[in-house]
Amino acid sequence: MAPKYYWKGYLKLSLVTCPVAMTPATSESEKVRFHTLNKETGNRVVSRYIDSVTGKLVKDENEAKGYARGENDYVILTEDDLDAVALDTVKTIDIDKFVPADSIEWIYLEKPHYLMPDDAVGNEAFAVIRDAMKADKVFGVSKLVMGRRERAVVLEPRGEGIDEEADPELIPLVQQLIKQKTSRWSPDMVSDPIQESLLKIIAEKKKALKPAKKSAKGKTEAPPASNVVNIMDALKKSVAAELKSKKAG
Repeated sequence: MAPKYYWKGYLKLSLVTCPVAMTPATSESEKVRFHTLNKETGNRVVSRYIDSVTGKLVKDENEAKGYARGENDYVILTEDDLDAVALDTVKTIDIDKFVPADSIEWIYLEKPHYLMPDDAVGNEAFAVIRDAMKADKVFGVSKLVMGRRERAVVLEPRGEGIDEEADPELIPLVQQLIKQKTSRWSPDMVSDPIQESLLKIIAEKKKALKPAKKSAKGKTEAPPASNVVNIMDALKKSVAAELKSKKAG
């Protein structure tokens, strides 16, 4: 059976490109999973979208994304709006930076995946990039769109991955590219232009809409009270309470 890939596209470093495939490095297939059933009939329950006011079933073509700007007040985004922010990173992992392997803390790493060549023609290019990164002890930093969000991708050379051996004459050339693109890791390297573009679209649509709904008294409804505790105030009160208890003792 052919393996199921999580993502397929291209790995690119400057003018060097090779087709690649990505698959999760960990599996949750052994976890116990349940389905929701009708206990009287034993049949599975089907989820459907229902209009919260009319109670009627919503057809697929009438479903839309909504960004809340108030209670029961939304900015509607169409598929055209969402498609307008698509980026080239949907199908390409373009390595534009390298960082020393010891400069990225584990807290920035999320879920591991394996990246491998997806075509025999690209084996050599993949091996050259992998071995040059391994020799220089660097990780590659790139971006990839998944779930309409552009996410940072950290590439770590790990093991051989493929049987193809890199041409030793090509590795120094890739190392020159790596040297030009290497800098210390910084969280500033991570951004999400898709989300930024969506927020701009939402802001433009807000301007075109009527003002947000007001309460019956004609006043704009106040946002709910925040549950966030001021840490400084909490610490001062804690210290004062502790001193008071000691004096009382």
